[in-house]
Order: sequence, then structure tokens, then C-alpha cells
Amino acid sequence: MTDPVALTAELIRCPSVTPEEGGALQLLEGVLKKAGFSTRRIDRNGIANLYARWGETGPVLGFNGHTDVVPAGPASGWRHDPFGAVIEDGLLYGRGASDMKSGVAAFVTAAIDFIAETPPAGSIVIMVTGDEEGEGVDGTEAILEWMERSGEKVDHCLVGEPTCPDTMGEMIKIGRRGSMTAHITAYGVQGHSAYPHRAVNPIPGLVRLLDRLAGHELDKGTEHFDPSTLAITTIDVGNRASNVIPAEAHATLNIRFNDAHTPQSLEDWLEEEADRAAEEMGIGIATRFTVSGVSFLTEPGPFTDLVSAAVAAETGVTPVLSTSGGTSDARFVKNHCPVVEVGLVGQSMHQTDEHVEVDHIGQLKGIYSRILTRYFEAGGL
Repeated sequence: MTDPVALTAELIRCPSVTPEEGGALQLLEGVLKKAGFSTRRIDRNGIANLYARWGETGPVLGFNGHTDVVPAGPASGWRHDPFGAVIEDGLLYGRGASDMKSGVAAFVTAAIDFIAETPPAGSIVIMVTGDEEGEGVDGTEAILEWMERSGEKVDHCLVGEPTCPDTMGEMIKIGRRGSMTAHITAYGVQGHSAYPHRAVNPIPGLVRLLDRLAGHELDKGTEHFDPSTLAITTIDVGNRASNVIPAEAHATLNIRFNDAHTPQSLEDWLEEEADRAAEEMGIGIATRFTVSGVSFLTEPGPFTDLVSAAVAAETGVTPVLSTSGGTSDARFVKNHCPVVEVGLVGQSMHQTDEHVEVDHIGQLKGIYSRILTRYFEAGGL
């Protein structure tokens, strides 16, 4: 049996802070090649990505994950070396232990053991990127674009991100909300604060606009999604002088939206509100938008049922089908095939002393092993 804990520890010891590969994908490529997978590096713009395949025929079950991690911060703040992979009191410590080198190790070792013990009538594809924690444009997207050009196809895919809030097995993700960021600039006329009538202060207009946006209920939620949310994340004027009315003021807000909205409908609403505030206050307001993902849903059905049953059989917990949380690379995979996320408890991800319960890594491998068995027994559904 291939040990997922040992592989997780080896991966943690690779300092793969985005965009550095850190040796993590090189390690995985060697492990997968030895097990009989054909591999290909799909690096783009300095980002390392790995594609591996076992088998030539369908059905094809895919796994997706990432080995890049966020910076660890000062090592002095950690109880152990953040890249030391120390095990203490049943916990494995290290940057990426939770998010998500353990998930990658679990599905890689599950796949290796599965093809060794019960080679399936079908294929297994493993996609691992080094750009999930960064911009994401040269990671999973690069792999999927190469697959399309090369005629490679996956029928269903599992993403190994942490999905459980507190208890192993309690939640899987069948979709995600979209994410949009709005950059707002209010323009006025600079002047002396003692003579405000000679200036046009953009700040009150910007504040009025932000208050309206923050107080607006976007929706009450939909069948599979929680209510959409809007958060003002920064307000910047850059004015160090207390006696000067500035000419510009800036704000940024982020909207996490469900399937009641599209990026265009939200842009239209924000621009309408901005125009209204600008007219009322006699200022100019400009908006700029970036969209990092749209909402999506893998409809509950045979595939989600299979994943849920495997989780319940391994953990004794029937998982909730959720669309909560932030974005993940599932937002790219969903354009290629149905996708479900199933992984560990994610309480410590991105934190100092990030860690994972050692036993949970074995459980996650067990979940993936059950999914592999049931999927190919069902002929790929």
C-alpha cells in the first residue's frame, strides 16, 4: 500500500510558494511514472503544471489539485519549521498540510494502489497545478486548454480541496458562487478645506454610494446557493493633509454571487447606482470590474450520489451538498466536465501552524479509493 502521509510530508518539504515549483511536481511526476502513468509537464509563463494519465479508453475519471501554497510568513511564528513536515500528537504540521498537499497525496496514492490491485476498464487522469493560489490563469486553465487541443477528455472530475468545516466527511462541494471585484473611483475638484465651496469633494458621494451598496439585499438565496454577499474591502484617499479636499477617492468591493445573477447584471446594477450618486452629488464616478469566476452547479444525480455514498461508507457521515466558500479551480474544470469537490477539514488552511490530522489523510485516501472502485464498477455512470 502506498502511504499518503509519507507523500504528504515529502510534498510539504518542497517549498512550492506560488509561483515556485519547489520540487513538488517533479516529485509527483517521478512517483506517477514509476506507477505506470504517462506524464506531461504543461508549463506556461513560468508556472509549472503536471498532467498524468493511466489507461487508453473510457470512461475517464479525473482528479485535480494544486501543490502551490501561500507564503508561510515568519518562521518564528510557527511551532515547527513550516516546511519541515513534523508530526506531533497525531497532527502533521506544515504549509500546505491542509490546503492541499494532503489532498493531492491522497488521490495520487489511491490511484496508484487502485491500478496496481484492480486495473480498471477505463482511464484515470491526474491534473496538478502550481498556480491555484496565484492568479490561476496559467494553471488548471493551461492544462485544460492543452487537453482540448490534444483531444484529451475527462468524463467526471474530483477536486481535492478541503471541503469540511469541522468534521471529516460532513460536506462536499457541488458548485461555487461567482466572484466579482469592483474598483470605484470618485472624481471631484481639489481645494482648501477652509473654502469648501471652491472645491468639489468626492468623498461624500463615494460614501453615499458605498452605503447604498452595502445596505442592498442582493437576493435571499436560491435552491442550492446561500444569499449573495457584498463586502467593501478598502476605501483609499491617499490624502495626508488635513486642510486639503482631495480630487479623487477610491474604493474596492467584492461580490460573491449565486445563480440569481450574472456578472453583466451586477455590473449594470453597480453602474446605475454609481451614476445616481454622481448626479446627486455633482461628482464623477468611474467603475472597473474584474471577474474571477461565475457561479456554477453540478446538478445532484448519479455522480454526486456516488461520491456521497463513498464518503458516508468511509467516515460514517452523510455529507451535505454545498456551494459555500470561496472560489477554487473547479470553476475551470466545470467547463470541461461535471465536477465535485471532496476533501479534508480546512480549519487551519493559510494559517500559522497549518496542520492536518494524520488519520484524516488516510480516511481521504479511503474515500478516493471507494470512489474509484464504485465509479468503474458503474461503467463511469
